Amino acid sequence: MTDILLREDRGGIATLTLNDPGTLNALSDEMLAALAGQLSDIAASDLRVVILRAAGRAFCAGHHLRQMQAMRQAEDGGQAAFADLFDRCAAVMGQIRSLPQPVVARVQGLAAAAGCQLVATCDLAVAAEEAQFGVNGVNIGLFCSTPMVALTRNIGRKRAFEMLSMGQFLSAEDAQAAGLINRAVPMEALDASVDDFADKLAGKLPSAVRIGKGLFHAQAEMPIDDAYALARDAMVANLGDEDTAEGIQAFLEKRAPRWTP
Repeated sequence: MTDILLREDRGGIATLTLNDPGTLNALSDEMLAALAGQLSDIAASDLRVVILRAAGRAFCAGHHLRQMQAMRQAEDGGQAAFADLFDRCAAVMGQIRSLPQPVVARVQGLAAAAGCQLVATCDLAVAAEEAQFGVNGVNIGLFCSTPMVALTRNIGRKRAFEMLSMGQFLSAEDAQAAGLINRAVPMEALDASVDDFADKLAGKLPSAVRIGKGLFHAQAEMPIDDAYALARDAMVANLGDEDTAEGIQAFLEKRAPRWTP
């Protein structure tokens, strides 16, 4: 692990901190590699929740534009390098989505372009009231096509296209109303709000949350009949878990469940 991405594990919760404030925590080659490595390690662990946060005044300003400009020096003008970059970025977003653990974004400032994509990809998001969200690449002549994929799976199409085509930013209040984030809170309450989300998630039966997260994302892309069939199979598997049986019995007996440690 490098200093560009910090990790701390506490009580079943992993906290990853984007730690490159000089670039506004851009998704550079180094940042993407560090995220991919840590997410792979967390996926194989018994951790229960991931918090994704950032150092400095911005959450993430998107891709590293200086690195992208340098790619243009190749004989093909950077076309192969650009394709590889977006494939690696999409792979990291896919890791977050397929991670067994829920991922909570803690957003303290700007989340722009691929940084907004990162927020949209996380399962939950809590932001400070002064945070801003945008897919503003069009302002420099680059339509945010890859961030669009995650964005349009979070908010309505007309609001999304307005953001994409006009380069406008949403306030935290508007982002919450649009469904991009779960909560907009005062900066002084941000850590407590994120910890509350994480602690509540960590207190649930891990096997149930893991089944639920995978199903949640899979069924959303399916026709309704296929989604119900997949959900049925997931419910059957969930009910086969002895801890689930204990949870139901505890509810019937009006006591706290005694789940397997």
